Amino acid sequence: MNHYETVFILTPVLSDVQMKEAVEKFEKVVTDNGGTIVNEENWGLRKLAYPIQKKSTGFYTLVEFDANPEVIKKLEIAYRRDERVLRFLTFRLDKYAAEYAVKRRTLRASKANAPKEVEVKEVVEEVKKED
Repeated sequence: MNHYETVFILTPVLSDVQMKEAVEKFEKVVTDNGGTIVNEENWGLRKLAYPIQKKSTGFYTLVEFDANPEVIKKLEIAYRRDERVLRFLTFRLDKYAAEYAVKRRTLRASKANAPKEVEVKEVVEEVKKED
């Protein structure tokens, strides 16, 4: 099994429920064909570098997974058949890129906890300044 990443952009006219439904559909294509999902990141609504189908924004999603090469063909067919997908890119990670992806995930997880501590420190410093 190889380690892959796929990034796809969904049309911005979707609701949150429809967007999550589309992501689950593509993850199901991977899992139904023997792959395993390692990580999924919703990057949210972002501005596109250039208009695609007269749209200037889109919902970005990154999915990391382990699968056989045959799964990629089926996944990309699913992308092409779905009118909600504006663009997609799937690539195989070499060992260095896979190591970087693990570091990025752990850093992201640690940052998710860090803002709470930073906010508390900022509040404490502001209270000390007021005294």
